[in-house]
Amino acid sequence: MELAGQAALVTGASRGIGRAVALALAEGGASVAVVYRQQKVAADAVVAEIAARGGRAFAWQGDVANPDDCARMVAETVARFGRLDILVNNAGIALEKLLLDTTVEEWDRLMAVHLRGMYACTRAALPGMIQRRYGRIINISSIWGISGAAGEVAYSAVKAGQIGFTKALAQEVGGLGITVNAVAPGAVDTEMNANLTGSDLDDWLARTPVGRLGTPEEIAAVVRFLAGPGAGFITGQVWSPNGGVVV
Repeated sequence: MELAGQAALVTGASRGIGRAVALALAEGGASVAVVYRQQKVAADAVVAEIAARGGRAFAWQGDVANPDDCARMVAETVARFGRLDILVNNAGIALEKLLLDTTVEEWDRLMAVHLRGMYACTRAALPGMIQRRYGRIINISSIWGISGAAGEVAYSAVKAGQIGFTKALAQEVGGLGITVNAVAPGAVDTEMNANLTGSDLDDWLARTPVGRLGTPEEIAAVVRFLAGPGAGFITGQVWSPNGGVVV
């Protein structure tokens, strides 16, 4: 229970990696705000699962692309739990298209969710962390933010942007007891990667020494460690659990 007494906010927490992160932080003793945009039933199920294990959680509906929603979700977390120690910027959307087929609207939506959302949630959470001189900010990026991927230029761009944000903010707030790190998973068995089938899946598995996709729980274990007291000397780093893929 290394996170006992702490409060966490996880965006995009109704399914996939976000769900696994919310459960892992709760298992560590943290109270958790489960933020979702559309999947109310799934988010409520995450809260119920945490409660069944003896933890504290609540679900909050909002769009991270809306800065007002970000401010409200942070304020609600502090109102319920008295503090916010851990922010996990996980909310994201996928786009698999060639650049020439990507519309301005699609490009802007990815930028809004991944970059504006991360900025707005972090900006809302920082004042309280600075006041207490403690905080853990963890941004869920992607291996494509490191290597790039053909057919995913827009997605690769926003994921690389999250890494740049992480490195720069870590330098700004490191002296205030706040760490900022990124987790950049390889292919993980989630709904977002449900289209990875057939030859695409075979190709990915052939490039992966462990020979399989990752699980959301394996990514969540990395986040839980970075959120804990043992990671206080780790900041500005990109952790990439990817099964051994070298990029």
